[in-house]
Amino acid sequence: MTVTAPPREAAAPPPRPAPPSAGRRAATLLLRWWRRLTAMRTAIILLFLLALAAIPGSLLPQRSLSQTNVARYFADHPDLAPVLDRLYLFDVFSSPWFAAVYLLLFVSLVGCVLPRALEHARALRRPPPPAPRNLLRLPDAARLDSPLEGPAALDAVEEELRGKRYRVVRRGGGADDELSAEKGYAKEAGNLLFHLSLVALLVALAGGKLWGYEGSILVTEGQGFCNAFQQYDTYSAGPLVEGGDLTPLCVDLEDFRAEYEDDLTASSFRADISYGGPGEDGRPETIGVNDPLRVDGARVYLTGHGYAPRFTVATPGGTTLTDVSAPFLPTNQSTMASEGALKLPDLGADAESQLALQGFFAPTGVIRGGILTSVDPRPLEPRVAIIAYQGYLGLDTGRPQSVYAIDTEQIARGALEEVGSANLAVGETLTLPDGTAITFTGYSQFAALQLSHDPGQGWVLGAAIAILVGLLAMLLLRRERVFARVGPAADGAGTVLTVGSLTRGGGEGTERFAGLTDDLRAALAARAPARPTPPPGGADPDPEVPTP
Repeated sequence: MTVTAPPREAAAPPPRPAPPSAGRRAATLLLRWWRRLTAMRTAIILLFLLALAAIPGSLLPQRSLSQTNVARYFADHPDLAPVLDRLYLFDVFSSPWFAAVYLLLFVSLVGCVLPRALEHARALRRPPPPAPRNLLRLPDAARLDSPLEGPAALDAVEEELRGKRYRVVRRGGGADDELSAEKGYAKEAGNLLFHLSLVALLVALAGGKLWGYEGSILVTEGQGFCNAFQQYDTYSAGPLVEGGDLTPLCVDLEDFRAEYEDDLTASSFRADISYGGPGEDGRPETIGVNDPLRVDGARVYLTGHGYAPRFTVATPGGTTLTDVSAPFLPTNQSTMASEGALKLPDLGADAESQLALQGFFAPTGVIRGGILTSVDPRPLEPRVAIIAYQGYLGLDTGRPQSVYAIDTEQIARGALEEVGSANLAVGETLTLPDGTAITFTGYSQFAALQLSHDPGQGWVLGAAIAILVGLLAMLLLRRERVFARVGPAADGAGTVLTVGSLTRGGGEGTERFAGLTDDLRAALAARAPARPTPPPGGADPDPEVPTP
């Protein structure tokens, strides 16, 4: 009878591990991203990107420094400027992409440097590592013979190394006695100082942006301003700055002086000012381009200058405005040829008879082909070319206008009409069809002043100095380890001292090790016992006495 075995059941496959939860996958991805962000390679790349991002801020005019230069760039490049503006290239250092690189670099440096600082602190407490098993395989190694016993030989080596500021540790005992020494911890400390100072620099810059402010204003001789946002032509302030936080300071411009070389290049600009708190008597001071006024954390810089032509306007109705003026902005720094506008909205009897002057000022004016031009930045022969407009200026429409130019849209719509033009020397007059007389009476000079307050400036200077110190320590110092082990000589008399060295950074490791071995030989020789001097005749000083 044939017995059929029952069919074998297939073995069940092993259960698959459960997939990780969504929270665990997110934590893994976050940890992986954090490790990449805090790697030193990432910090170097971000630092390079930050330097690269600062290039447009150096090549293109910035609104925080000069609204006028930005407006001039828009006028010179009407197609390109709007594209650059959408990319924040006229506000580079306050743009979102610059802030993103800045913050990523800050986080990367903190995550990279702090663990290294903790590791360095632990390394300072750890003794030098034990000597390798085979010292002769080190890049720099040597064998020194000495008649001293092993402990005495290592005593001489230890004394010599401690004299060279090594930290020395002895291990073992007897025949396998060895020594480990190390110095150059300041090299790693310099590395950490460099990176921690870079973090401090970023923090100081961020603090200056958060709690700092600055404002720019053109001040004509005889006039002044107080430190209030409402008085500045342009200003910028950190998000944590309020109006009450501004330094109470008022500045009056008494006189401005510009000196030029024989080739008409500027040699110096000086402004005599008086300053003090609101309601106080002003204290005199002289400031220059690189010599600002410093008071209570605020600094007043002289950033530029120009001319403000003066006019006397008399209407047939008997209204007279004497020595009214407006700053004309320089269009050519070599000759100080300037353009500007003087708006007189209150001169006319109604809103439709307002008066405005569009002008060109030449400090040393020459008429060539009927066109006024300037040939010298000094006010040797001041002249002005003006075009007079009458009509509605549109100052009360709510639409912003430049104070240095007439709104061309008002002219295009016919709201303003040209009523006269002339080239005038000092004392000459232009008479309009309605009998209004415009007399060029002279000029005043104005100074472009900038008041800034940056509470992080001192910290930035300290961090920059610390960065330099840390960089010098990284470049100039060496991390060195020296190992020594004693063993018996082949003939059983004396000791063989095996010495090895490892040097990191600074170079010249072989030359330094050669000098070290020479010093060790000298130290061993100094401790070796003096050999007895043989008596005259060459007899043995210690002859053996025969046994009877």
